[in-house]
Amino acid sequence: MQRIFTVCATALLSLSLAGAALAAPTHLTVKIASLNNSGEHGSATLVQSKAGVLVTVHLLGNKAAQPTHIHAGTCGNINAAPEWPLHNTVNGISKTLVSGVTISQMLASHYAINIHKSLMDLKDYVACGNIKG
Repeated sequence: MQRIFTVCATALLSLSLAGAALAAPTHLTVKIASLNNSGEHGSATLVQSKAGVLVTVHLLGNKAAQPTHIHAGTCGNINAAPEWPLHNTVNGISKTLVSGVTISQMLASHYAINIHKSLMDLKDYVACGNIKG
């Protein structure tokens, strides 16, 4: 009887873990809205890989190199220190692999993708998008 119970418990645990793995998000789209009347807006896609999260930003409005980061907090209430740096958005595009993190971890707290006006003007934010499920 003990062996049957152990086999059943192990099978249930395996099914539960498999279900949890399937429930983890593998793709997420983040809407990026204009800030400070910049007119810049777009979206970001987050795609889970074994190595981390591939973040691709598509921004309309400015073609200059713009520092882009993921910050703790939300748009309008953001921690100034970046949590994860992303490649600069240039000609409206940035692609970065954020290593060692999952989309689920990003969704477990408040994070936002934030785009600065330029390399010379980091204090002004031009666009932001909250990472949420």
